[in-house]
Amino acid sequence: MHHMTLAEIARGLADKKFSSEELTQVLLARIAQLDPQLNSFISLTQELALNQAKTADARRAKGETGALLGAPIAHKDLFCTQGIRTSCGSKMLDNFKAPYDATVVAKLAAAGTVTLGKTNMDEFAMGSANESSYYGAVKNPWNLEHVPGGSSGGSAAAVAARLLPAATATDTGGSIRQPAAFTNLTGLKPTYGRVSRWGMIAYASSLDQGGPLARTAEDCAILLQGMAGFDPNDSTSIDEPVPDYSASLNGSLQGLRIGVPKEYFSAGLDPRIAELVHNSVKELEKLGAVIKEISLPNMQHAIPAYYVIAPAEASSNLSRFDGVRFGYRCENPENLVDLYKRSRGEGFGAEVQRRIMVGAYALSAGYYDAYYLKAQKIRRLVKNDFMAAFNEVDIILGPTTPNPAWKLGAKNSDPVAEYLEDVYTITANLAGLPGLSMPAGFVDGLPVGVQLLAPYFQEGRLLNVAHQYQLNTDWHTRTPTGF
Repeated sequence: MHHMTLAEIARGLADKKFSSEELTQVLLARIAQLDPQLNSFISLTQELALNQAKTADARRAKGETGALLGAPIAHKDLFCTQGIRTSCGSKMLDNFKAPYDATVVAKLAAAGTVTLGKTNMDEFAMGSANESSYYGAVKNPWNLEHVPGGSSGGSAAAVAARLLPAATATDTGGSIRQPAAFTNLTGLKPTYGRVSRWGMIAYASSLDQGGPLARTAEDCAILLQGMAGFDPNDSTSIDEPVPDYSASLNGSLQGLRIGVPKEYFSAGLDPRIAELVHNSVKELEKLGAVIKEISLPNMQHAIPAYYVIAPAEASSNLSRFDGVRFGYRCENPENLVDLYKRSRGEGFGAEVQRRIMVGAYALSAGYYDAYYLKAQKIRRLVKNDFMAAFNEVDIILGPTTPNPAWKLGAKNSDPVAEYLEDVYTITANLAGLPGLSMPAGFVDGLPVGVQLLAPYFQEGRLLNVAHQYQLNTDWHTRTPTGF
């Protein structure tokens, strides 16, 4: 049962081959047996899951249908869940139980999903390796000595290890797509504003976006269908009709114009990954796509711009965690200043403190124009590059990451080296574009992903291309040994 995709689960439940309760019990037992190797969960919600599964079975017995009705999933631990710990991977929120459900959680619950638990993550979503979590590093099921990617590494590891078929995740600079690439999954970052951020604890508000992580493009289409839509509670949510993503999966790729940026193939890219990217291009050409070389000239400025904007927004967002209203509070503070200093110093980990300080510096009176304002101007140039490119092509293709997953601890002493791993993913967040990573092969036994980018609200086009690619390749069907 644990090898079934979301689509297969939906068909099995509809055909009464098994019940949601039976499936939930199988997966809960599997998590208890295997997750100690991975550390992919922070909290398990067995009682809630079994109750939701029984409710889903009762709804089906009354004739109700739906692709997500009775489907087991997990939520990244920055989506608020009423009465359940929402920690954001931080000591700061270790004792926080949200008084409400995030919109994404509520929408998926209404669709009938079964919540198995909350997955591990980099603290406050700050990281590319899932090593900054207060609850310890997550291991990559393809090689337990390697990172699963971050910040959604817990969701990725759990799905890759077949502990569950799909999970929610978030992407601020690649935190869905990079873990998907590192663990042989399909991960989709939707257009900014497509999925509500209400109840999703913020890292960088103009960059954060929730999305699905699953094994196939078909499953991502199913989960995104339940997540997407306008939310009046979120001022950045966009009132745009949500199409039927599954209906567009089988469209022909004949004549599809695919742009391959020449800047992607620089000295920083592992040549073995470059070869796999070119192989995927050839596969799409066989399906009728037309390939064209394009240029994104301002891509080289994206990383410095991102690592000014994101920390600046983080320093503002995280100022609310002060030891006064909720979250961690230091013991026996001498006065209010001591309360603030020690609560934040003891509650936040090293990477979060680093980004808060960088952000506060960039926003300070003497440096705002020199850093933050300039970074926002570069952001506009990056967006303009994409708009020009999409006048010539329908989608953009390239590597998701410059290297395969590295060993645990390998980049801990050099944060900049870790930041550079985001070079291909952060541009989509700066521009607000949808992006998808799909499995495309292996290097030294570790998975490699190919990234697709599309114009605003063209998630269906990305899912269509990935689905057609997956009908003609078998990379996405590979399973890590032991899982």
